[in-house]
Amino acid sequence: MKLVIGGYAQGKLQYVLHQYNVNTAMIYDARLPENSSQQGSIIIINHFHDWVKARLLDSGNPAEEIFQFIDQYPDCVIISDEIGNGIVPMDAFERTYREQTGRILVALAARAEEVERVICGIGQKIK
Repeated sequence: MKLVIGGYAQGKLQYVLHQYNVNTAMIYDARLPENSSQQGSIIIINHFHDWVKARLLDSGNPAEEIFQFIDQYPDCVIISDEIGNGIVPMDAFERTYREQTGRILVALAARAEEVERVICGIGQKIK
């Protein structure tokens, strides 16, 4: 699994598509595939942070769910905005969402084969 992080509108998806020369990618925007039997296709989860938020709003368990997904699709690429910088929100749910997303990203980074941060469309390898 590869993890790509970076700020809003920094060209993360374009970077992934170019960097990994992905011709047969299945791109899922803020969702996980229900059933993907696309042999040879790389699964890209874009806007992972939005998926975490949606799962929390639906009383899901995003940490457990993403690791089950990765066990099933170990060659996937997960792309997420960095959302933990800046002013701490006053809204309790928004604080919980930021904290949970950050903790999940830490766990994903520990497990990832590669971690890259993209700024202005340029990737910086972290791991």
